[in-house]
Amino acid sequence: MTILGIDPGLRITGFGIVRKNGSKLAYVTSGCIKAAESDLPGRLKTILEGLREVIRAHQPQQVAVEKVFVNVNPQSTLLLGQARGTAICAAVLESLPVAEYTALQVKQAVVGNGHAKKEQVQEMVRRLLRLPGNPSADAADALACAICHAH
Repeated sequence: MTILGIDPGLRITGFGIVRKNGSKLAYVTSGCIKAAESDLPGRLKTILEGLREVIRAHQPQQVAVEKVFVNVNPQSTLLLGQARGTAICAAVLESLPVAEYTALQVKQAVVGNGHAKKEQVQEMVRRLLRLPGNPSADAADALACAICHAH
């Protein structure tokens, strides 16, 4: 089974793909979609097109998306929710099932501690997938989401 993990963001959306074979996980690819446009519709379009391109290129069977953390700034939370909705739409438009996980669930599954720091998540993703170096924070979060779904 091939799983696409997505860490949605308005400026940078991380993606990571892992393949699960029995109890083994293998790294496929990861990266970031950078939305440089200044207007919100342009950013959402970049995210949608970028994720659909990743899906078409790598043909995952399932998608895992990190849920939005409710921030002290409601406007930021609403904007992030739009990026997340766009990521879900990209998967649904390609007829893929979507699972959603909180950051706490993802960190618990990958690090064993729901309150782990970003650096700890990066390091555990590197170890679990036997990567030569730590992936970027956004790609690591996306890979962690995929790993969480695999478990």
